[in-house]
Order: sequence, then C-alpha cells, then structure tokens
Amino acid sequence: MHRMSETTSPNEEHKPLLNGRRAIPPNYSNDEENEVPEMEAFGLIPRGFNPRDYLRVVDIYMFKEPQEINKQDHHTDKYYNPKLIVRRGQAFQIQIDFNRPYQPQSDKFWLEFLMGRYPQQNKGTYIPIPVGGALKPGQWGAKVIHRENNSIRLSIMSSATCIIGKFRLYVAVLTPYGILRTRRNSATDTYILFNPWCQLDAVYLDDEKEREEYVLNDVGVVFHGNVEDVKSRSWSYGQFEENVLDACLFLMDKAELELSGRGNPIKICRVASAVINSRDDDGVIAGSWNNSYDYGVAPSAWTGSVDILLEYYSSKQPVRYGQCWVFAGVFNTFLRCLGIPARLITNYSSAHDNNANLRMDFFLDDEGKVDTRLTKDSVWNYHCWNEAWMTRPDLPVGFGGWQVVDGTPQETSDGMYRCGPASVQAIKHGHVCFQFDAPFVYAEVNSDIFYTRMEKNGTQVVENIDTARIGQLIVTKEVGGDGMMDITEEYKFREGSDEERLALETAVMYGVKKQSIQDTSYQPQTDVDMDFQAQKAVLGNDFKVTITFRNKSRNSYTATTYFSGNIVFYTGVPKSEFKKHSFSAKLEPSSSSSFDVVIKSSEYMRDLLEQASFHFFVTARINETGKILAVQKAVMLEIPTLRIKTKGELVAGKEISVIVEFTNPLKQTLENVTLRLEGPGMLRTIKKQFGRIPMNSTLTWEVKFTPMRAGLRKLIASLNSDALRHVYGELNVQIQKP
Repeated sequence: MHRMSETTSPNEEHKPLLNGRRAIPPNYSNDEENEVPEMEAFGLIPRGFNPRDYLRVVDIYMFKEPQEINKQDHHTDKYYNPKLIVRRGQAFQIQIDFNRPYQPQSDKFWLEFLMGRYPQQNKGTYIPIPVGGALKPGQWGAKVIHRENNSIRLSIMSSATCIIGKFRLYVAVLTPYGILRTRRNSATDTYILFNPWCQLDAVYLDDEKEREEYVLNDVGVVFHGNVEDVKSRSWSYGQFEENVLDACLFLMDKAELELSGRGNPIKICRVASAVINSRDDDGVIAGSWNNSYDYGVAPSAWTGSVDILLEYYSSKQPVRYGQCWVFAGVFNTFLRCLGIPARLITNYSSAHDNNANLRMDFFLDDEGKVDTRLTKDSVWNYHCWNEAWMTRPDLPVGFGGWQVVDGTPQETSDGMYRCGPASVQAIKHGHVCFQFDAPFVYAEVNSDIFYTRMEKNGTQVVENIDTARIGQLIVTKEVGGDGMMDITEEYKFREGSDEERLALETAVMYGVKKQSIQDTSYQPQTDVDMDFQAQKAVLGNDFKVTITFRNKSRNSYTATTYFSGNIVFYTGVPKSEFKKHSFSAKLEPSSSSSFDVVIKSSEYMRDLLEQASFHFFVTARINETGKILAVQKAVMLEIPTLRIKTKGELVAGKEISVIVEFTNPLKQTLENVTLRLEGPGMLRTIKKQFGRIPMNSTLTWEVKFTPMRAGLRKLIASLNSDALRHVYGELNVQIQKP
C-alpha cells in the first residue's frame, strides 16, 4: 500500500470539485488512504518532551494465520489472504507488546480503525475504540483479557452493523502534550465481512448446514438445458482464492457505492447487480448472445468466476463474454466472498417480456405459422439469477429471507441495467409493489403465452393461450450435495389453486398490467389435444419428432398441420428455420393418432449453435371449425462429455497426474479447439490450445500438478471449438493427508 499525502490524488481526473453543499468529496474508494499524524500535539510542546518516556507500542500480533484463533472462530480460514479477516458482530483477539508493562491506572490508549481517504466517525469510516470493561454484543468495544510482562491481549468486538471492507488499524496513546500513534503498518490491516453466524447481523442464517453451503462452499452446480431435459454442470466460485476478496471490494469502488453504505446488504446487492454487467458502467462482464465471440472467450468455455474477476481487477476493462449463468456465477462469488449467503437459481421457460404485461405474444400468420417479424417477446429455455439472504427492514414484516438479484442485463431499472433485490415471498404472494423490480421477476415466472393471429384487416384474434409453460420449474443446487432442489413452490402457488388466483389479482392490483380477454373473443378447441415428443438424440445423429393428436369428440376432423424446426439461442431467439413440413392429419372420433417427422443431421449441423438447442413449433388448424392448436417446445441434443481420470495415488504435497480425454463425435473435423481445466482450491485454471481433432479421433491431455491441501475436491474441464461448445467434464477427487 502506498502512503498518500493530502495534495496528491491517485487519479487527478477523478477528483470531484468541491461544492458549497458538500464539505468533503464523495468517499467511495476502499483503497485510498489519508495521512495520519504519528504525533498529534495539543499545543506547544515543551522542550524537554521525549515521546520515549511514555507508553510506546513495540509490536502488534493479529493472530491472522489460518490455524489461529481468529480465522478459525470467524470461519475465514479458507481465504488465501495473509491479513486478518473477521466477521462483524463477533469478538476477535490481538496482542500488543509495549516498551514496559501496561499500568491501567495511569496509561491511557485506544484503538482506531480507519477506511478510505476521508475517515469520519459519523460515517462509520473512523472508529475509535476505547479499552474498557465488559463487551456488549454487536457493539464496538475492547477489553484486556490477559497481561504478561510488557504484553497485553485484547478481545475486540465489532458492531453487527459496521461497514464491510478493509480497515487500517492504529494504536493511539495519550500523553499530557498530545496523542502518539503507531506508524502506518499494512500488516495490521483488517478485513471485516458480513456475519451469517451472528444473530444481530442482517444476513444471519440460522442453519449451520445452509451456512456451509451458501457461504463456505466454493463450488456449485448450474442447471441448464430445458424443462424436459434438465442438464447440469459444475461451476467454481472460488471466493477464497488469492486476490478475489480485493477484487470484490474493488467492484463496490467501481460502482461508486459510498463507504458509509457498505454495511447494508440491500444497497450492496443493488449496486452489484449493475456492476456485474458491462452495460452503462463498464462493469465486469460483457454479454454476447450472437454466437460470435471474436477477441474474447466464449461464455461456454469458462469453468468458474476466478479468472473473470481477476482479469477485471487487473485490466479494469469488461471481460468478454458472458451469458446468464456466467453473470450469475460471478455474482454468487461476490456475495459469498463478502459473507452474504447466496445461491444460483435456474428458471426454466423464463419469460423475457418486453413490456411487463404478463403476456408473451406469439403472432401467427394466416396459415397458422409463427410470424418471426412481429413476435418480439422471447421465452428463454432457462434463465439463471441469484438469491441473496437478508432481512428487509425497508419492507413490511415477512418479506425478509431470500431476495432475487440478477446481474444479466435484460431491462433497465431506475435507468440502469440491474435487477433486485426483490423479495421471493413478495413475488409468491403478488405483492409486487415492494422494491426492487418485483413486477419484472413476477412476469419472468408467471406470464402466459398468447398465440394471436393477425387478420388481413389488422384485427388480432387470440387463437390459443398457454398458461402453464412459463416458469414451470425453478431449481437450485441442494444443500450438501450436487443434486437438484425444486423451489418452484417458493415462487408460486400450485397452478390453478385459489391462492394462485389471489396472488395474481394482488399483482394486478399493484400495477402489473394484465390484459383481460373478453370471453367471446377466445373460444379454444377443447375436444382435441395435441402434443409432441422428440426422441433423445446425440449431437450429429438423426432423430424423430412424434406429433400426437387425441380427438375426444364423436366427430371426425381433419387437421392441417405445420411443423417448423428452428435453431435457437437458449434465449429462445431464432437464428434460422432449418425444417418446414406440413401435412394433413385425419382424426378419427374418440381416438389418438401419431405422426412422425424425421430430422436428419445433415439438415441441422450446418447452422447449429453452441447449446445444440432446437425450438419446434407445431400449429394445427382444425378445418371443420377453423380453430388453431399450438404447441412449442425447446429440445436439446445430448452433447458428448469430456472424460477425466487420475493416475497414481492422490496425496497432499505429492505430484498427481490428471488425464482429460475427448472423442470427436461429429462427421467433421473440429477446428480451434481449446481445453480448460480447473480444480477449485487445488489448481488454478490452465488452458491448452489444440489445432484440430479429426472425426472419430480422440484427444488426450495430461496435466501434472501438486495439490497442497487434503480433502474432497472437484476437477472441472471444458472444451470449446468452432463447431462444438458446451462440452464439459468433471471428477470428484479425494486428496489424502500425507
């Protein structure tokens, strides 16, 4: 840390002009410092005054090693950081060595914690702590717990609401002529974080298993794919890795969050949801959804957050590129690193509604085919966001607990691309009037899909309404395992229940726009059901889609059926239609009939996008009644995985060998192949470029490294190439003690 005098500012152009309204400039850098005098005189100092005659600090011990009391008691022993890291509202210990024994009757000293360039007591950035009697829970204080020779040991309690970040520590001694302070010493810098173990903290979580998962677990699972075909992959959060804590504090500086606001998890989440994406503030990650990732890393290639955060911390430029799970993965690292319990959520069939009216409009042309020109709303196969755990003193009682925060830039909120925190409980009950952005999240999980036909004269006829598709499955990783936990019921009541209707009416009352449909204009065909199923298939193979009609009436019908196969981004936005097929189906009374459409690999391989994701639309017009049936579904192909294995014994401190293998399944050569391998807490990400892999041939990559700590760890690998992305592999490894 460099010392700074009052006259120089580290970057002159950022120095705000003083104005008549503000005595000191805004204070939002945790890194900047002010000059603290070592001798603060009360007046003229007599000639004979010698500071050495008074109590003088010789040394300060912070007990900051991972195995020592502070980091053990505060659950911060995993941070790869040499300085003291403690959690607020909980006592920690330091030892001070003086030049002579301490005499409590005559010697007076106190501690000072400072943050930033303009420390002020009323802003919580200058904290003087007198040494006194008993400690009060959750309030600043210090008391002597042991005296021996020239040393004393102090127990220090921090406030349960104090700001979080990196503080500088000084010891001040009172003399008759002035205050003597210790020199600036960065070795005594102290990080103070949120404390989910402390009942007085706004982020208090009362279940130890949940704290271990949502605060201390540095690996997680991202669920992707689609609702009929849930896929999962591991993600390395790496919140304890070297420099990650400093990078997370830098994000708050970057977001220009006043230091005095940094004790409030609501404020921190709100500004972080804006700074995680690069829109409007040069934040951490630049999003790209167009399948071309020049001059950057494809979103699917990342295996975790650490590389992204550290690259941003050093370059100060947005890192290219991310999509929703990347934004959510990095956001989760940020929250857990600062001590806010957090989890990554996946909402399947997520509505991205352009005008928050709970209605996704899909326009059909005369024949019943979807008109891509008019259709502006899109259904994401899945969308990832985060939940952070905290009390909401700004809302009525009952809306604390999990809050939705979303760093993916979808829509602006108060003029910036950000979203949340929005109370999950408020969303479930339809109380969307409570800040922040609840109506948008409510629409993501509750919209209805309207199939509307445009008549030649411009009138719109609603042909079909699908009320069950959006938000039909919402999941997160289970506590203490890699499995999936269904949390749909946290967000919504059961489809069709009285409570669900009441919640919807409440949401509408609070301003969620819901267009009502007069009963006359919408009369669907109720006596015929249509659905379709796609055969499970591996990328590069042919497969078939089976369309089934069930005619429940006593009438014979004929249905003119359109089948449209589109290659789509996982956001539901189509890239190209690769298959058109129409046929006439005869529907006998009271019976079911099935029709197959064969999809050949030669039809889709040329245009395939990275998530191997198709979107099939089937619309059928019943000729006898003129009514239209419509079904749409996303279908994912199976993408082959990477195989990871280890050779030899796995012992901490001994070199181990890891082998990654992949066989190219496609009927073409893979070009520009890049592999990544990461082992959270064991191996920093390594990358290797391979030129090409011919069809059916196998690539083998051997990596040797030495794990330093024993325990259960995970290896995560990804493969990326021009024609094939989203290829992952993982392996659990148990590293033994030597």
